[in-house]
Amino acid sequence: MSRAAAAKANANSSLLTMNAVTVGVVGATGAVGKEIVDCLNKSSLDVSKLRIFGSERSAGTTRNAGKFGDITVELFDVASARECDVVFLAVSGDFALEHARAISEGEGGAVVIDNSSAFRYDVDVPLVVPEINGECTKGAKLIANPNCTTAVGLMALWPLHQLFKVKRVIMSTYQAASGAGQPGMDELQEGTRAVLSGERKVAENKVFAHPLPFNVIPHIDKFQDNGYTKEEMKVTWETRKICGLADDFPVSCTAVRIPTYRAHSETIVVETELPVDVEAARKALEKAPGVKLVDDVKNNVYPMPLTATGQYDVEVGRLRKSLVFGDYGLEFFVVGDQLLRGAALNAVLVAEEMAKNGSL
Repeated sequence: MSRAAAAKANANSSLLTMNAVTVGVVGATGAVGKEIVDCLNKSSLDVSKLRIFGSERSAGTTRNAGKFGDITVELFDVASARECDVVFLAVSGDFALEHARAISEGEGGAVVIDNSSAFRYDVDVPLVVPEINGECTKGAKLIANPNCTTAVGLMALWPLHQLFKVKRVIMSTYQAASGAGQPGMDELQEGTRAVLSGERKVAENKVFAHPLPFNVIPHIDKFQDNGYTKEEMKVTWETRKICGLADDFPVSCTAVRIPTYRAHSETIVVETELPVDVEAARKALEKAPGVKLVDDVKNNVYPMPLTATGQYDVEVGRLRKSLVFGDYGLEFFVVGDQLLRGAALNAVLVAEEMAKNGSL
């Protein structure tokens, strides 16, 4: 049986064991929320009813939800959200801190899958990439979705860690405007138009620290006392937690915003405990779920935002033995859709995993 056929068979088998669930989405009008609804349309999750919750501004409006039809946005309140089996939060961390536990705790509470950073570092809240630590979801009521940069990179790192035992990680990221949501994408698009039309010499900036069109900005989130930004430290903290690594496991990241619309790119350098074999690494990545090996440099084929945008799988390529670490080092390039693998898709896959293990 082919890999695709096996995956389809597994999906069909899982449908037979899943209970039908009522799903709520809070923040479905934003970039990530829209993608969650789209992923649910393609998911193996048996959704009996989809409810969309919003603010007073959006309550009462109608949203097209694909196979679920046109859905009227409900004004959010905790009691209504608790009527669902699972609730996806695609909202701010402040909103999640205020409402997530109230939705999930106690008898009759819903499972909450939160896309913000509010609970990622709480000891009692699983931080999950299903292909890596999906078993952590069993019996949980509140799940944290990882930072987009972390999720994309770990899809490639994890199978290589299992093969060669990664000793340290050095990452440089090239992050699309989509990392700042719809406002970030809009600012890039409008700013580019204004410059190209001659309307302005330099684009305006409100979302980003500096104008993004025709520029790169080595600054994402707030700077910390150690000189790293919070975005960079998220990669360090979350890699350790998701992969079950020591609190002092060395992970260093430099995060840069670039003027692409969607999909984050990452250069990753690892030192390993075991000697690396590039061909074995390729085979491991070819077999890894959620990963697509794109590595044919003779024909100029490698991961790019242009090809990774809109794709569920993370593209990995440019595999080579490190000149710095020699036989104990590997370097590669990863690109993944920030709104999908880095956010919406991962959240929906968490729900699928929980349906399979009986937590939904």
